[in-house]
Amino acid sequence: MHKIIVRRCAGLVTALAMVGAIAAANSALAGATLDKVKQAGGFSCGVPTGIPGFAQPNDKGVYSGFDVDICKAVSAAIFGDPGKVKYVPLTAVQRFTALQSGEVDILSNNTTWTLTRDTELGFNFAPVVFYDGQGFMVPKKLGVKSAKELNGATICVAPGTTSELNLADYFRANKMDYKPVVIEKVDEIYAAFFAGRCDVMTGDATGLAAQRIGRATHPDDYVVLPERISKEPLAPVVRHGDEQWNDIVTWGVYALIQAEESGITQANVDDKLKSEDPGIKRMLGVTPGLGKALGLDERWAYNEIKAVGNYGEIFERSLGEGSPLNLARGLNNLWTKGGLLYAIPLR
Repeated sequence: MHKIIVRRCAGLVTALAMVGAIAAANSALAGATLDKVKQAGGFSCGVPTGIPGFAQPNDKGVYSGFDVDICKAVSAAIFGDPGKVKYVPLTAVQRFTALQSGEVDILSNNTTWTLTRDTELGFNFAPVVFYDGQGFMVPKKLGVKSAKELNGATICVAPGTTSELNLADYFRANKMDYKPVVIEKVDEIYAAFFAGRCDVMTGDATGLAAQRIGRATHPDDYVVLPERISKEPLAPVVRHGDEQWNDIVTWGVYALIQAEESGITQANVDDKLKSEDPGIKRMLGVTPGLGKALGLDERWAYNEIKAVGNYGEIFERSLGEGSPLNLARGLNNLWTKGGLLYAIPLR
């Protein structure tokens, strides 16, 4: 195993202290976010600094991916236009302070829902949009087949993440030692791993698979080990204190899931306006009421689906078996198909 000087992210303690201070003063930020973003003609969405399939800019700086489409859907629900979003790339350390301070209005940033984030940091989590779990990626040449063989390894991990905490718990529980290599920026931490400066990379297993495909010169030289050492329910996040804004993001997600359940797609949503199904008529605004309840146009859900498709279409486009990541739906399938996705009734 390699020896390496552990890098600690400069200013991490200060950043966490700032988050706590801002959370304590959160009530001062409570207010009409919807009015603010309407007056501004758009809103800010905090996204990862670069994860293939989830959020990544092209050579012109235009973002695309699963996380990006969630914010596009919210924009379409509010404005009837998916393009009223400013995407702000944020590291794991930066994201919470940015949301609490009002720099961004929503995080769609591969953020794990936990009790302390929900309470102490003053956040509301929308429904889970991706069920993941923490894993380990290693070079094949190490010959490692299981995480139980990683005693004494140097492990690259991002600060300010549940991955950093889960890593410590896992090794302590299994009476193993490791040497953490803590680097904040995504580009730098994966560059370090692929350059051989650490033996192992840990993080959300899907993210590891995405980075393996997107960053490794020879992806087949690396393997994601089979163990999953945590539950990582990833969800959009907003600040406490504005229930209307929280409702808009929450029901915006549920509408995408319900659209897939109801067989409503980007291609057929116009035809579905003629449906006699009472649930479809309510969701698409043919029967009014849901839009008024949210403070939006009655066609808010129609506008979402018309702009980005249903949940399944979003998944398939960026992450699914037809994409470069080639991920199976697994837990992220509908409850009727063995997954965990279940929309609360839109009525």
